[in-house]
Amino acid sequence: MKIVLPWILVIGLGAGLGALFVSGNAKDRELAALREEHQQAEAARAELDEARSQAAAQSNELAELRQDKVDLLKLRNEVGQLRGANQQLSSQAQNAKSEADRAQAQAAQAMKNGQANAQKLAALQTEMELKQRAAAAGGPPNALNACLNNLRQIDAAKQQWALEHGKSAYIVPTAQDLIPYLGLRANALPACPAGGTYTLNSVGQLPTCTIPGHALPK
Repeated sequence: MKIVLPWILVIGLGAGLGALFVSGNAKDRELAALREEHQQAEAARAELDEARSQAAAQSNELAELRQDKVDLLKLRNEVGQLRGANQQLSSQAQNAKSEADRAQAQAAQAMKNGQANAQKLAALQTEMELKQRAAAAGGPPNALNACLNNLRQIDAAKQQWALEHGKSAYIVPTAQDLIPYLGLRANALPACPAGGTYTLNSVGQLPTCTIPGHALPK
C-alpha cells in the first residue's frame, strides 16, 4: 500500500498537469483568437476612420463644387448683362452715328442749295444790270452781255469746284480746274468777245476782264 500510494499521487499529478496543460493550450488559443479579433477590430476601426475622412473630404469637395457652380451661374448672369449693355451701347452709338451722318448730309445739301440760290441771285442781278446798261446805251450791248455771261459762268464754276474739293476762299484755281464745270463740250475757258483777258482770282473774289466796264456787280 505504501508503494502504490506514491504512484497514485504521481499519476494524479500527471493527470492534473495534463489537464492544466490542455487548459493552458485552450486559453492560449482563445487568447490568440481574441488578439486576432482585436487586430481585426482595430483594422476595421482604422478603415472606418479612413472612410469617414474620405467622406468628409468628399463632402467638402462637393460643397466647394456647389459653391463654384453658384459662382459660375452668377458670372454667367453678369456676363449676359454686360453683353446686353454692350449691345445697347453699340446700338445707341450706331444710331448716334446715323444721326450725325444724316445731319452732315443735310448740312451739305443746305450748303449746295444756298450756293445754287446765290448763283441764281447773282445771275438775276447781272441780268438786271445788263438791261439797265442796255437801256442807258440805247441798244443791246452784245459784247458786254456775252462777256458778263462768261464771267458769271466762270464764277459759278469756281464756286462748284471749291465746294466739291473743300477749297477755301483764298485758293486760286487754274483753268484746268474749272473746265470740267463749264459744260460737257467745253475744252477751254470762254473768251471775251471784245478781246479782253480774264483773270480768275481766288474763290472769294469775282473773276475780272481787262476791258473797262466788263465787270460783274459785287
